[in-house]
Amino acid sequence: MDFSKLRQFQLNSDTDIKPFKCAESDLNDFLFDDAKHFQKELLAVTYLLEYMEQNKTAAYFSLLADKIIFNPDEKGVWNKLNRNIPNSKRRKSYPAVKIGRLAVNEEFAGNGLGTFILDNIKYAFSNVKRLGCRFITVDALNSAFSFYEKNGFQFFTEEDKDDETRLMFFNLINFVN
Repeated sequence: MDFSKLRQFQLNSDTDIKPFKCAESDLNDFLFDDAKHFQKELLAVTYLLEYMEQNKTAAYFSLLADKIIFNPDEKGVWNKLNRNIPNSKRRKSYPAVKIGRLAVNEEFAGNGLGTFILDNIKYAFSNVKRLGCRFITVDALNSAFSFYEKNGFQFFTEEDKDDETRLMFFNLINFVN
């Protein structure tokens, strides 16, 4: 896939969303039924990637603010997160950005577009530095666990291992150029 033929832009109330369909109906429904409302209510910002040659939405993702908070029951995880942070700078919470949704049109799946999006999010929050952000979080669907693991995400806890979604994180300090 030629990524130079993609146009990325932020969804707004006037955006005409081009055809899109992925394997997860909930992700399709969010794009067409909820994304503009979430944007209006300041709950999430959605970005579209249109493939200009085919006049289709190739992918989309939504971002929102998040933070990772210390849980005394998960000391092992907290120690793993704190490992690379000097003692004097350690806190009870760390700033994060959450990927609320990330979906690739089934016509464009398997071409590295999801990884391309993740790499751009990682770059934007680790190198552009418009705000302090140490982690990327996502409540990953079972079907997406391996995708996120291949892209450097780790499971936050084992407590949710039997749930439909699991909290995963990426430490942005590992991506700084």
